Amino acid sequence: MTNPINLIQDQLIEEFEIFDNWMDKYEYIIDQGKELPVLEEKYKRPENLIKGCQSQVWLHSELREGLVELNADSDAIITKGLIALIIRVLNHQNPKDISEVELYMTSRIGLNEHLSPSRSNGLNSMIKQIKLDALALQATQIGNLKSNLI
Repeated sequence: MTNPINLIQDQLIEEFEIFDNWMDKYEYIIDQGKELPVLEEKYKRPENLIKGCQSQVWLHSELREGLVELNADSDAIITKGLIALIIRVLNHQNPKDISEVELYMTSRIGLNEHLSPSRSNGLNSMIKQIKLDALALQATQIGNLKSNLI
């Protein structure tokens, strides 16, 4: 059985293949950011800021019915588009799957080579934070299961 995260990554890669140049790809990334649901102001707290990003990126992760729900926002349009792409791939997935998956879409789309070094570092920081949040949520989930057995 194919990992659902990889199916979404493959779909995203196919979407990017229709564009001939990077200006169109950047426009698509910006459009993805515009479609990102608004992050509630109560989550725009310092502890939700992703460290390692040049722009401000807030990330709120929580467990709902055993799956990770991700919400984010940024003050920069390209960065908001990048986090939207990541959320599209990882949202509503099992925390274990999120923490273990290889996000090959970034290299296959060409993000690693077409982003500035600071944006590329920021993208890696966003992915790292989501994976850390997934691990923490997974630990919470295991702790809750253990306490229900006792």
